[in-house]
Amino acid sequence: MSVGRLHTFVLILLAGAIISEAQDPSRKDPSSQQKTQFASGVMTVIPPAPMPEETFQGPMTLQSLLNAHPEIQFGGDNHPEGEPHFDPRSRTLIQMAKEVILRREIYCLEFSFKPLRHIYIDIPRPDGRMQRKLVWYMVYRVRYRGGELRPASDKVAGVDIYKRLESIHYDSRHFFPMMVLSDHISGVRSVDQILPTALNKIKVREQIQAPLYNAVQITRVKIPHGNDEASAGIWGVATWADLDPKLDFVSVEVSGLTNAFEQEGEGNDAVFKRKALRLNFFRPGDAIDQTQDQIRFGIPAYQDEREQDYVLKHYGLSERLDYQWIFR
Repeated sequence: MSVGRLHTFVLILLAGAIISEAQDPSRKDPSSQQKTQFASGVMTVIPPAPMPEETFQGPMTLQSLLNAHPEIQFGGDNHPEGEPHFDPRSRTLIQMAKEVILRREIYCLEFSFKPLRHIYIDIPRPDGRMQRKLVWYMVYRVRYRGGELRPASDKVAGVDIYKRLESIHYDSRHFFPMMVLSDHISGVRSVDQILPTALNKIKVREQIQAPLYNAVQITRVKIPHGNDEASAGIWGVATWADLDPKLDFVSVEVSGLTNAFEQEGEGNDAVFKRKALRLNFFRPGDAIDQTQDQIRFGIPAYQDEREQDYVLKHYGLSERLDYQWIFR
C-alpha cells in the first residue's frame, strides 16, 4: 500500500471513529456535528434531554396546607381518640396531605450553536455617540422535536395509578431564553445583552440565510414541531460586551429550553432551581489582539494530572464534559 493510500485510509478510520462517538447514545455528553444550508460552517447539536424523574416530585408533605387549616386535625370533641369514624386513616385529608406526589408534563427543545466568537461593533452610548467595543457572540438555532414526557394513569380498582409515561407533542412551542456567560476565574456572570447594531453585522459575517433574532424578538416566534433534519428551525444570537479581556475558562448557561425544575422546601422559603444547559468553553489567548484568539468548545485535556485537576476545579467538575444539564 502506498503512503498516499495509507494516509487516506487512516483519515477515513479517524472520521468514522469521530462520527460513531458523536452518535453514541451512551456518551455522557452526546452532542453531534451538523452542517446546514442556512449558515456556513459546522454547528454543534445538543439533543433534547427530558428525564422521567423530572415529571414528578415527592412524596412530600404539604405543611403549609396543614398549618393553614388546623381544623382538619383529629382531636377535640368530634374525634376525641384522634381517629376517623368511617374511613381508614390513609384516606383522610390530613394523611393524604403528608404523602403528596406532584406530577407535571416536561418538554425540552433541541439547541444547536456555532462557535463562540468576538467582533468589534459600534455601540451607541447614553449621550448618543457611538463607542467601538469588542462583543462576544454566539449564533444558535432552536428546534422543537416533540417528545414531551407526561405521566399517564391507569385505573386500578377505581383509583388512578401512575406507572408509565407517554410521549406527546403540540403544534408549536415558544422559546424564552436567558443566556449567562460565566467567568470561572473571577466568578463574574454576565447576562446576554440586547445590541441592535450588532445583529445585522453578525448575520452577514456568519452568512445566516434565515431570520436572526435577539433574546427578546425570538420569544414572539412560534417554533413549529417537526422531525425533519433539514428543517430551518428558529435562529437567534446572544451578545455580551464589556467582558474581561483575560477570560480563559468560561461557560454559557442557556435557560428556557425546558420547563423542568427542582424544588427545595415548601412555602415562602422554598427554593426553585430551573434546569439549564451549560456549555463549557476554553480560550487560549491573552488581552492582546483578542479577535485572533479562537474560543474552543469543551474543556482542554492535559496529560499532567495536576494541570487537568487545576482546570477541572475551575469548572466545578470531576471529569471532562463539553456540556451538562444543571439546575440553578
